[in-house]
Amino acid sequence: MTTTARPRRRSRAGFVPDRLLGPIGIAAFALLLEVLPRSGAVSPDDLPPFSAIVRALADEAGGGAFWGALLDTLRGWGYGLAIALAAGLGLGLLIGSVPFLREATASTIEFLRPIPSVALVPLAVLLYGTRLGSTLMLVVYAATWPILLQAVHGVQDVDPVARETAASFRFSRWARLRHVVWPTALPYLLTGVRLAASVALILAVAGELIIGAPGLGSEIALAQASNAVADMYALILVTGALGVGVNLLTRALERRVLAWHTSIRTEVPA
Repeated sequence: MTTTARPRRRSRAGFVPDRLLGPIGIAAFALLLEVLPRSGAVSPDDLPPFSAIVRALADEAGGGAFWGALLDTLRGWGYGLAIALAAGLGLGLLIGSVPFLREATASTIEFLRPIPSVALVPLAVLLYGTRLGSTLMLVVYAATWPILLQAVHGVQDVDPVARETAASFRFSRWARLRHVVWPTALPYLLTGVRLAASVALILAVAGELIIGAPGLGSEIALAQASNAVADMYALILVTGALGVGVNLLTRALERRVLAWHTSIRTEVPA
């Protein structure tokens, strides 16, 4: 029996593999950043060439302050996301499992959820000053909602037939949660975690930028105040790279944990 090799996946243009589109886009963006200031279309004082930004990034990476700020941002992001996961998962499973709680909390959730986290900056500063706690407060508030709502929707999506079957077999509450609720809610939950991870990073950097808490955000503000424009753009690119890394990490986690799920098994390989 002979087998044929699977053809490489091509882009819609038909001549570039999909896996190369991302690097090509990044290279084109870097080229644009290099050409615009050198051509005079943009003042180099406002937007330095990409090569100058890379040199500034190399200089930043050679100092301990950069790595300390990066660690502070990752710490605020990680701690905040972990707290949000614990709170959102616990409350989501509880609210989703009890119809009375769903009805009683629906209006409260819809009222609190749209409040921007940055609106809590004065309260965070009042309670925690410019310490890590102020950043954590913003991150936890923003990141809890996607996890909580996805957990509630996941519990509500459990097949009624599966519920009745578990009840007829007299499953314990733990057995129902493990064998009936959890497999249905897990895809929803991981979607919430993926969204919350990106939101947590955004709020961590924004909190540092506005409040002045230790991290990349405060370093960006300091570079802007010092008129170190190339350093400022270099740090901004680092935050963008962190965002890409967080997205790749959460997607890899989702594919690994949900390898059994049809949404992952039916994906077309790249």
